[in-house]
Amino acid sequence: MPAEWAPHTATWLAWPHNRDTWPAQLAEVRRVWAQMIGAIAQSEQVNLLVNDRDADAEVKAFLQAEGAWSERVVLYQIPTVDVWIRDYGPTFLTGQGGGLAFNDWIYNGWGLKYESYEADDRVAKEIAKLLRVPVFEPGVVLEGGSIDVNGEGICLTTEQCLLNPNRNPHLSKAEIEGLLKDYLTVDQVIWLEEGIAGDDTDGHIDDLARFVNSTTVVCILGSNERDEDYERLRDNYERLVGSRDRAGKKLNVVPFPTPEPLVVEGTRLPASYANFYIANTVVLVPTFDQPNDEKALSILADLFPGRQVIGIPCAAVVYGLGAIHCVTQQQPAP
Repeated sequence: MPAEWAPHTATWLAWPHNRDTWPAQLAEVRRVWAQMIGAIAQSEQVNLLVNDRDADAEVKAFLQAEGAWSERVVLYQIPTVDVWIRDYGPTFLTGQGGGLAFNDWIYNGWGLKYESYEADDRVAKEIAKLLRVPVFEPGVVLEGGSIDVNGEGICLTTEQCLLNPNRNPHLSKAEIEGLLKDYLTVDQVIWLEEGIAGDDTDGHIDDLARFVNSTTVVCILGSNERDEDYERLRDNYERLVGSRDRAGKKLNVVPFPTPEPLVVEGTRLPASYANFYIANTVVLVPTFDQPNDEKALSILADLFPGRQVIGIPCAAVVYGLGAIHCVTQQQPAP
């Protein structure tokens, strides 16, 4: 599995349509999609899933009206329950000979929480028919948002998610680690502990810590000791600081800010600046109209000098309990 900053052929997304996810926010969320699509399509193809022929025409017209349509945007009529393609879609791989393949993990609605969402487990199989590439089926439950790799042998993940009995209760930690090594071609797994409050995925890594190059990780770290996330984030940070790469060298761990708690109708939402997406020439970063937005953008701008770092307003998107990285999936260049 290449690192996310390696060259892409395309980015995959699914068009937002589920009003249970965004009962009052759907129009705003669709404008966010147009903004993301327009930015990504500057330098790579955008493969966008739509439910049917009617949606195909409506989405094309909408993107044209928003100035986001281009010849690099390709629509595929593959029905989805929702947009979280990072978790139910393919995990793409490249081979030494230059070929493309992907892992098709089992998707069970984030630990059997949402039965209707399990239908999206079929999406990867539909994409396989389109691409006609080799597909590996590990036979275990895993979502793409639960793993992050540096492309040089290291995988980040969390105990809260991958060791959760609602995923693979029959597997030990050692067995899960072995599967990650086999199916991602890594030789080291760094385990963090818990995710952020409000995260219904049981602690996905893409809200916590992300590789930005092969030796550097940004890790969210709170500043309010009274916040419920403070101790768990401090523990994750210290685990990373104590980690070593394959050569025995310490990783460069960059503290990354958190937004102030985002609470809607008494429910805390999983807002995190770590849920950014690295495309070929841009880095799309969720923002929440808060003071730390600019700090997060500035840190990433320093870490990605060759890419334009763009803040994407995600207060409406995160109402659906996810953000930019959750809804994108990179297809690496062979």
